[in-house]
Amino acid sequence: MTGPYAEEVDAVLDPLAPRVVLFEDSLLLREGLVRLFDEAGYVTAGAWGDARDVVERVRGAHADIAILDVRLPPGFRDEGIRAALEVRSALPDVGILVLSQYVEAVYARELLAGGEGGVGYLLKDRVTSLAEFTDAVRRVRERGTVLDPVVVQALLSARPDPLSTLTPREREVLSLMAEGRSNGSIAERLFIGVGAVEKNISAIFAKLGLEESGTEHRRVLAVLAFLQAG
Repeated sequence: MTGPYAEEVDAVLDPLAPRVVLFEDSLLLREGLVRLFDEAGYVTAGAWGDARDVVERVRGAHADIAILDVRLPPGFRDEGIRAALEVRSALPDVGILVLSQYVEAVYARELLAGGEGGVGYLLKDRVTSLAEFTDAVRRVRERGTVLDPVVVQALLSARPDPLSTLTPREREVLSLMAEGRSNGSIAERLFIGVGAVEKNISAIFAKLGLEESGTEHRRVLAVLAFLQAG
């Protein structure tokens, strides 16, 4: 799929809809994702099987979100994550969602290292659920941070427990924050009130020394401390 295909999609969808570009070597998955985004009301502004000239392609497509497989041609090692980091550096307003067949903890940490939102890391199995996957894309576009729960657990198990000052409840809350959950969603998951969630988050910020900044940046930094400390 190349430019002409993207132009055909643009012609039939809302020109104001979010614009997505795909970098995925599997033709079947690539076509499946295009259909998924069509159903969700997104414009697929480009879809490629490799990450050559990634910044130029993303910029030329006026993309809001770039979705990349971790392993792409020619080496099928880390071309996709390197491309994601290139886009992140050159086009910081573009949301980045990385897909992988396996849990790659090192790559997840690299993607999160800048401390900004608008990034996600999901296992490919997640794309089988239209609702969950499009919700993840929406959260990334809104500058949230979305991590597959399996990735979160892998990151945690690979390191000793660094946050000994947090209570078990605070660790539960922070783990759900790492998945990109809102305060309301965390409350539903833990069967507690939103006010209790807010109190736990305030305690987490205080214990991690994250002073009031008036932005969501502290939330991202708390997740990074959770995943990277040790």
